[in-house]
Amino acid sequence: MKKTYSSKYKSDVVLELLKEQKTLVQLAGEKGVHVNVIARWRKEAIKNFPTLFDDEKRPESKKIADQEQTIQELYAQIGELSTKLNWLKKKSGIEI
Repeated sequence: MKKTYSSKYKSDVVLELLKEQKTLVQLAGEKGVHVNVIARWRKEAIKNFPTLFDDEKRPESKKIADQEQTIQELYAQIGELSTKLNWLKKKSGIEI
């Protein structure tokens, strides 16, 4: 069965590795994670490091922008449906 690790755990392991106080093999033995897995985490962290402080590329910023756009679309749809409902009520003569 494949083990899964949280992002926090991965970042803690990579940070400890980047401190260079322990070798990759020592850290792998201590944390119980295969050497290749930790090496892959380090490679990914180093690859993504240049974009860490880019506001437009931060996942949180993108997620918030997507949520705001969805909210605006939903408000527009609510307005449209309310208008249609009021028109149908008026034309049918039903009081609700």
